[in-house]
Amino acid sequence: MRRLLMTLLAVASLGGCATTPTMTTQERFNLYVQHAGPPVSSFRLARFVRHTQWTPLGDRALAVWTSQSRGHLLELRGRCPGLSIAHTVQITNSFGTVNARWDSVIPRTASVAMPQSCRIIRIRPLDGTAIRDARREMRNTIYGDRPADVVEDTGPDVTDSFEE
Repeated sequence: MRRLLMTLLAVASLGGCATTPTMTTQERFNLYVQHAGPPVSSFRLARFVRHTQWTPLGDRALAVWTSQSRGHLLELRGRCPGLSIAHTVQITNSFGTVNARWDSVIPRTASVAMPQSCRIIRIRPLDGTAIRDARREMRNTIYGDRPADVVEDTGPDVTDSFEE
């Protein structure tokens, strides 16, 4: 019993040491909306890409990435059950073109045998570079920028001499 208690305390203390702040789903969605362009009627999916890169943004939206810096924000008509826990998504399309108000997102999870399709209501292009820059700026704001003259002490250098 005592060993179990010590293990639980150790796990809890390690969890408390985590220093990476996480964004809420709403904050992440707002970040993507800020860096989204005006709505478009459709976009092309890469034809030979086997797995589409995507980012869940709650149960009503997701970002689909066509390259590292280009993507599309797909807003759905209503709540899409299983989207936030899906391990992959299927996006319906017509010969590689995804159309707003016509095509759907189908989240694939291990626990749901017959997934529900969720209609895409709006498509907006995303600037992935701007999103990464905004995230980096938010991290720097949270942790604070260090002055240029402050150097982290990483321990003794090979050039340091030790006196006995």
